[in-house]
Amino acid sequence: MSFLTSLANRRSIYALGKAVDLEKATATIKEAVRQSPSAFNSQTSRVLILAGEAHDNLWLTIVAKDLKAEMDRQGVPESVWSGTKEKLDGFAAADLTALFFEDTAVVKNLQEQFPLYADNFPVWSEQSTDIASVNAWTALSELGLGANLQHYNPVINETVAKTYDIPESWDLRGQLVVGSPEADVSPKAFMADEDRFKVFGL
Repeated sequence: MSFLTSLANRRSIYALGKAVDLEKATATIKEAVRQSPSAFNSQTSRVLILAGEAHDNLWLTIVAKDLKAEMDRQGVPESVWSGTKEKLDGFAAADLTALFFEDTAVVKNLQEQFPLYADNFPVWSEQSTDIASVNAWTALSELGLGANLQHYNPVINETVAKTYDIPESWDLRGQLVVGSPEADVSPKAFMADEDRFKVFGL
């Protein structure tokens, strides 16, 4: 399978099940993150992998409780919650979640070492976690697994940190939900090349 084919096969899939080889999926995520580039080879990405019951607990207990409390605090109508809860139940139907963090202590240290680039390191850190998460997502798709990337941070940050003893310097950036694909996905639409690319010299 070519790299471009792998990229094309990486899609947001929401109908997910629990037919996942959890050890293989975990090893794949670790290797994908390990091989992902980062500015100054700073390796700022950190990952919390929750599988099986731990994965279920994340979506059915932690996210559901924290999100409902935040929605109530903001005065979101109760009628909205049923649709939100259905979405969370869908994530729980999968089998694994990889939570991607950036280690802000490393970023701060780089800012102190290289003050000329201090303003850039948070941006480069964000790019690092983006690269790591998409690389893991693409590698998982090569195993025939489906996934979708969620962002319930910062609502769940405090509870996740307390529950899983996460270092204070780890900043939660995204949650990759992984499972066996249970439905086909529609073809992806693309905008016109002339609106997206400029090429000179050919």
